[in-house]
Amino acid sequence: MEFTPSPSPSPAADDDAMRREQLYPREDAPEGFVPPMSPADVAAVEALLGYEFADKSLVEQALTHGSFYYPYRPGESTYERLEYLGDGVLTCLMSREVFVTYRDLPPGPLTRLRAANVDKEKLARVAVDHGIHRFLRHKAPQLDGQIDDFIKELCEYQYHSNGLLDAPKVLSDIVESLIGAIYLDSNFNQEVVWRVFRNLADPLISLETLGRHPVSELLEFCQKNRRGLKIVKDGWDKNLKVDVLVDGELVGSAVYGQKKEIAQNRAAKAALDKLKETLGQCSVESATGEVHVPLDRLDLAGALEIQ
Repeated sequence: MEFTPSPSPSPAADDDAMRREQLYPREDAPEGFVPPMSPADVAAVEALLGYEFADKSLVEQALTHGSFYYPYRPGESTYERLEYLGDGVLTCLMSREVFVTYRDLPPGPLTRLRAANVDKEKLARVAVDHGIHRFLRHKAPQLDGQIDDFIKELCEYQYHSNGLLDAPKVLSDIVESLIGAIYLDSNFNQEVVWRVFRNLADPLISLETLGRHPVSELLEFCQKNRRGLKIVKDGWDKNLKVDVLVDGELVGSAVYGQKKEIAQNRAAKAALDKLKETLGQCSVESATGEVHVPLDRLDLAGALEIQ
């Protein structure tokens, strides 16, 4: 995936911040005080979105994380309410889009298509692809490292990792909050919101590019081939590791310290890759007559057990 350079916060913003720091030393700052965004930064965000706000303060609110108020208590001008609004309108608009586009598709695949286009990873990709994350206002040190790690891993997956990447929630939050801000600023005009989001999210994930979640695919694979499946997660708290056993044999494992779910998904993907490789080798060897592997070694009674 190619990432196009996006405008970064203006140098003038640093000067403004310095002047505000001089005017309001931390120990003397009024409770809940938050420095405003510079007009140049607001204009840069509007350019990224392709939308000009009537109420410029909504841009600032949509990009302000609660930690930005530190060491004071968070005020009301954070993105949480706008995020709530944006989440709702995006779900509605994407439901309409997949319903109209795929007129014969049943509810199950429609739901998966909708989810893939508005889930945490997809929206986080939108934030990174357009440089929106550069305007996030926060004072949470760990966020920068998490965002950097996510950006480095994005190039491995063209459309979606299907659960293999740990997308920082704050990235999807600010996309939803900006969508909510546009919805509010446009007097709840859904067509305006859809035009902006459709441009930001291009290309949308289609039926042809919709991937499979590795755990679901592994379960289906083992059921189809009558294999016994066990996903062992009870040791994650000690060693951050998840193992996948098929018919009692270790076929995949993964270590990931931030979230057990990501470790499980990566272990399932590793197991799938090994199982498919093994089945492929057996098929080729059997077809050429060089080596014959009894199929009953692969077709054992299957069941899913997660510990």
